[in-house]
Amino acid sequence: MALIQDELKITKLKDLLAINLTLPSYQRPYSWSVKSTNTLFTDTYEAFKDGINEYRIGSVILHKERSEKYNIVDGQQRLTTLSILLYSLGDDKQSLLKEKYSKLSNDVIVTNFAVLSKRTNELTYDERQKYKDYLLNQCTTVQIVTDSEQEAFQFFDSQNSRGKELDPHDLLKSYHLREMNSEAENQKVKIINRWENMNQDNLADLFKSYLYPLAQWYKGKDGLGYSSSKIDSFKGIKGANIYNYAIYHKASNLYVEQFNANGSNELLASKFLNQFQLTQPLIAGNRFFNYTLHYGELLEEIQKKINRFHDQDKIPSKRSGDIYIKQLYECSLLFFADRFGLESLTQSVMQQLYSWSYSLRLTMTAVYPQTINKYAKGQHERANYGIDMFSAISEMRDPEGLNLLVLTQPDIDDNNKEKYKAIYELLCKWNGW
Repeated sequence: MALIQDELKITKLKDLLAINLTLPSYQRPYSWSVKSTNTLFTDTYEAFKDGINEYRIGSVILHKERSEKYNIVDGQQRLTTLSILLYSLGDDKQSLLKEKYSKLSNDVIVTNFAVLSKRTNELTYDERQKYKDYLLNQCTTVQIVTDSEQEAFQFFDSQNSRGKELDPHDLLKSYHLREMNSEAENQKVKIINRWENMNQDNLADLFKSYLYPLAQWYKGKDGLGYSSSKIDSFKGIKGANIYNYAIYHKASNLYVEQFNANGSNELLASKFLNQFQLTQPLIAGNRFFNYTLHYGELLEEIQKKINRFHDQDKIPSKRSGDIYIKQLYECSLLFFADRFGLESLTQSVMQQLYSWSYSLRLTMTAVYPQTINKYAKGQHERANYGIDMFSAISEMRDPEGLNLLVLTQPDIDDNNKEKYKAIYELLCKWNGW
């Protein structure tokens, strides 16, 4: 299985759109912005007006699944936008637009159609016809076709890593896909479909602001500067690893999966076992994607719980420092719930972790990521020095251990007492200050 050499070519847009292009289920939603859509129109229209003989619109990577079916692995966003543009120019036979799109994609398609219709309606009838002909016959693309979905994914990653740095979570996706060689294709498609349908900005933030700092803080290490060079902690244990620790963790993960799949053990028949722990190594491949989805969902539950428990004025979010403090509070609740379960987040626990988090807000005029990092490790001299919260939670045997951490009243200046009056009064009430 490899690249199909006789289909590796520079092809006209007309010829590319004439083949049986399909959108595989794992493709992320169509999401091109109005700005990108308008730029595509402007670039191609100016090339047309300038008489450029051939205008290259990049490359597309296709997976030839059957004799006449081509799944779009890379290029969906551009091809969909070009199809919308041709439709707005009167070519209503765009088969790609007849594919099944999600509601989110449909909404974006409608918006971009309105943008492109406005631009094309500014042209005379003769201009529209000539411009449409230019798009179909003089705009070209590099067509890359493979007969292996796995190879198409890998080619996509190698192509996109040239000239720019991929986002850390995209590198992790590529790495863990390669670890799924023994998995059935339909299983890979299913898990990637769920991954791609996550909001990619939220996914990046999940690793940068929550998972990476937590993986560092409980070990007393810095949680700053997450980047592509710091993804090793999320690569996990490879399937081929046969060292004692690796076999132990792989066996543990396999047991949990089998237990949850059967659901018939007498021991805990009515309750699924939690599959992951932030203090334990993950297993490379399929479980990495499930790990990510699990913590994304757990974070959403934490955020909902915060919204139910606190009035809006108790969780300020206008200043960047306020957002850092809020994320610290979310991190503490996420880590605690990961260890003891979501049901462990009682009123007492939330009051204690809120008090710990927002003591720093009351103490500091300005809060930066470095401030949060120092405080999380118990090294900030202005508030609760010596309380290494995440290390402490990681060593607790039961939730009651949190009550053994005695928080000290921070030194709060009068300006912060007024600026964060609601928080100050709440902490005084809860802690008897």
